[in-house]
Amino acid sequence: MPYDTNVVPPDPATGRDVYRQHARTWLQANLPTHMRADHLDYRAPTLAESREWEAAMYRAGLAGMTWPKAYGGHGLSLREHLAVNKEIGALPMPESSSSIGKELAGPIIMAVGTEVQKQTFLPPILRMDNYWCQGFSEPDAGSDLARLRTRAVQDGQHWRINGQKIWTSGAAKAHDCLLLTRTGTVADAHRGMLMFAVPMNTPGIRVVPIRSIDDKESFAEVFFDNVIVPDSARLGAPDEGWRSAVSVLSIERATNRMYRPWRFESELRHLIRACKSDRVLSERLQDGYYQRRIGEVVCEIDHLKGLVERTVESMMAGHEIGARGSLTKLYWSECHQAFASLALSLMADVTPASSAQAQRARKVFTGAYLFSRAETIYAGTTEVQLDVIAQRILKLPKDLS
Repeated sequence: MPYDTNVVPPDPATGRDVYRQHARTWLQANLPTHMRADHLDYRAPTLAESREWEAAMYRAGLAGMTWPKAYGGHGLSLREHLAVNKEIGALPMPESSSSIGKELAGPIIMAVGTEVQKQTFLPPILRMDNYWCQGFSEPDAGSDLARLRTRAVQDGQHWRINGQKIWTSGAAKAHDCLLLTRTGTVADAHRGMLMFAVPMNTPGIRVVPIRSIDDKESFAEVFFDNVIVPDSARLGAPDEGWRSAVSVLSIERATNRMYRPWRFESELRHLIRACKSDRVLSERLQDGYYQRRIGEVVCEIDHLKGLVERTVESMMAGHEIGARGSLTKLYWSECHQAFASLALSLMADVTPASSAQAQRARKVFTGAYLFSRAETIYAGTTEVQLDVIAQRILKLPKDLS
């Protein structure tokens, strides 16, 4: 469908409230009905539909908020970014089909890439011309990147890469891979790591989709068999890989998808409306257990909102997030997983005789529950976050004996 992009985003000097109202007005006027998870006509958008929608959002000034104008962004602050994210979260709209590029590859290229790499890679990400995947996790490494084995060996002005990645989101559709490799041995641990921007059509790359519990193939194994890339594909110096990877993960854990608490709130509203549309489910809402659990969810959402807003203000004050990103990641993943379990429990009594809204909600929240099982795994498992918090924030000793 044609989207209204004949708009000029307001000057941020007019204030965050004005920019937020711009986002609210545009999104409500343009979000297609079939992309609203709480609507009876909802269906998962195709990749082409997602691309068109996100490209329209960008042209309307609602994506690439903090990226420099020189690289296609809007040159605004995290405050405007958060203001827009609140409105994105308030609507039951699809997740970005290009989150790896916008939230991970883009920031790391801006941080360590050359000027040529920035001009080459960044604008196409925002225009939705290029998709990225993230080649970090490996079968024997998982959340422990210090154990990765994919190896890059320099050969003149080229690098030869061999190894395997797993749980690579979006690999089947990606044009490029943000690839973390090792130039030394596993015994080097954090040293000798190197990051590349590797085109996925490079000879020697093989993608094998993985079907997940929700019956989707959004993940994949990626094999690198004597993959040769030029030195110009290198992102940063050979020993900067670990620092860059940690930077990426800090960004991923603390600042990506700032809309989450507002999206959780939207999901809660959807759940309650669906229950009230059906006599049996409406009665379940009156049960003390469910009233108490819903009250707890409301409190958790408010706490998460405060955590996100505090993070933005801290970063605006010039403070680095670092290990504190683990606090945000731990909190939102555990809270949303618990909410998804609650929603599925409420939907357990939905039958073919239930209201149409309740039947639609059961499908939506069943999918949300299945996907939520991964939320305490991707971007670092709960155990990894607890370890980071214990060692780097609380400074607890490793040996308590």
